Amino acid sequence: MSSSALTHVELSEDLKGREVPFDAIPVVDIADLVSGRDEAGVAARLGDAAERVGFLYVTGHGIPQTMIDAMFAQAQAFFDRPLEEKMAAHIANWPVHRGYFPVFEENTDPTMTADLKEGFDLGRDLGADAPEVVAGLPLHGANQWPDDAPAFRQTAERYFAALNRLGERLMRGFAIALDLDPAFFEDKIDRPLAQLSLLHYPPQTGHVEARTIGCGAHTDYGCLTILAQDPNGGLQVRNTAGEWIAAPPIPGAFVVNLGDQMARWTNGRFQATPHRVINVSGRERYSMPFFFDPNWEAEISCLPGCEVPGEPPRFAPVLAGPYLQSRFDDTFTYRQDQPAG
Repeated sequence: MSSSALTHVELSEDLKGREVPFDAIPVVDIADLVSGRDEAGVAARLGDAAERVGFLYVTGHGIPQTMIDAMFAQAQAFFDRPLEEKMAAHIANWPVHRGYFPVFEENTDPTMTADLKEGFDLGRDLGADAPEVVAGLPLHGANQWPDDAPAFRQTAERYFAALNRLGERLMRGFAIALDLDPAFFEDKIDRPLAQLSLLHYPPQTGHVEARTIGCGAHTDYGCLTILAQDPNGGLQVRNTAGEWIAAPPIPGAFVVNLGDQMARWTNGRFQATPHRVINVSGRERYSMPFFFDPNWEAEISCLPGCEVPGEPPRFAPVLAGPYLQSRFDDTFTYRQDQPAG
């Protein structure tokens, strides 16, 4: 990856992530879950991390580093294009929230200014005859691909498929952790609203205030996120004491975190933990979150065993798809300017 010369960066006090040993965020080797050798043992560690932190590093996932590196290389090559070429694939041109968005298009923290990042969003690439497309479900359809970039598409499709399989295995582990049938989530995630976001954060210099950072404080909207981040770091996670903890990259590991829908499903037992990104490396930062979210019509309501005796569930039931769509409507400016699908 290309880099620029290191430059001076001065963060305001409220933006500094406290440097702690990386195992403040648990590291879970899931090789025995992927292989099926010891699903219960891995599931117990997944459940512990989900309840205490809402974030974990995952190793032993089986995704080759060469595949991850190839996707990073294609993402960087796309973001290196002139702006007018990238804008030709603008997300507003496509009816199902796929394509490029420029710096300040997304605002993950509505109390602050928009995010200092650009991105390219991909989903399940569905043809016109797919049942979801025939039914007219929002957020379902074909991807918008950049022109003259067959390697970009081929690499993205392979990477997307691999992460989708990993998402399925993780959901099996979380089902076991919740004392549910291991297959409990299968019919709720067999047509998932999965999304791969390729992101580029320009370096920040000088004095940085909370109103101008790479990605504002937020919880993810869906079920779980599988994040590949480059060596430059910048991710911070807020603990229950309100402290921002640096979450530096670990070679060979994905960062996995849970979103709003998993918190709602588990009645708050599993944590949807706030996080943000500040690129103080002095270099271009690239990251690739894969959002593995349930089928459009999946009902997100309190799961068996997550009730608190004598108390109503903390969250009202919602449908996964409309909830996700509402969050996109709140955070993308183009969706506030026109009818969105």
